[in-house]
Amino acid sequence: MASTNDLKNGLVLNLEGQLWTVVAFQHVKPGKGPAFVRTTLKHVLTGKQVDKTFNAGLKVDTATVDKRDMTFLYKDGADFVFMDKDTYDQVTVPGAAVAGAADFLLENNDAMVATHEGTVLFVENPVSVELVVSHTDPGLQGDRSTGGTKPATLETGAEIQVPLFLNTGDKIKVDTRDGRYLGRVTS
Repeated sequence: MASTNDLKNGLVLNLEGQLWTVVAFQHVKPGKGPAFVRTTLKHVLTGKQVDKTFNAGLKVDTATVDKRDMTFLYKDGADFVFMDKDTYDQVTVPGAAVAGAADFLLENNDAMVATHEGTVLFVENPVSVELVVSHTDPGLQGDRSTGGTKPATLETGAEIQVPLFLNTGDKIKVDTRDGRYLGRVTS
């Protein structure tokens, strides 16, 4: 149990048997009337966002979410197999829990696996990953970095927009939150 005064971004609440993550919050003290807390909550499993207002000082039930760094080993049908870096235990995660993280998941790369009471809630990639462009149309003479973009398929199968000067085989850095191109990696 925690008070609404203790709310912070990333805290997981158990409201009426469902898990919600606090995305944003604001303590409001109007000139008249009691103080309250305005929040934006995101459903942990479905990703649906709602706005909810709580009275200040109200007790809310928090959920214990265990986040562990794990290594992605391989894909087994629709499921994904991860290994705990500390105990070397292998965990099978259903494809629904991995969801959009699968677009940027490479074998032997690290990811954060969040569980609640033994059930995997979601998988979170690092903020950026380095991937190889497996296919893109060749660039033309005169293409510049500020010119425009073209579609490119990455080694994971994800398709993103990249600058015109990139070619197949180039290694790039990608933001895993929105699939945005961040830059070319020189090695």
